[in-house]
Amino acid sequence: MKVKNLEALYQYFDELVAQEADSDTLFASSYIRGFIALVAVQFGDEKQKISAELCDCVSEQLSKAKTELTPQDNAIVNNYWLSLQKTLLV
Repeated sequence: MKVKNLEALYQYFDELVAQEADSDTLFASSYIRGFIALVAVQFGDEKQKISAELCDCVSEQLSKAKTELTPQDNAIVNNYWLSLQKTLLV
């Protein structure tokens, strides 16, 4: 996955649907996408590069919202976010 900015990341999320990804991946990616969209407005538009600071803010917001999810769903989201960050911050 080559993601250089938010626009490309959103496109990647959209492609998951087209590729018929498994339900856990679709759930986690859509949940995380919402948090990314909320945080991203503080950093610029969709052309902005994905920064460590943006990822840190998303991580913080996900942590604050973890009580919204069941423990199992929280684990799915956290694992997906951790793996996604590894590819984003290369």
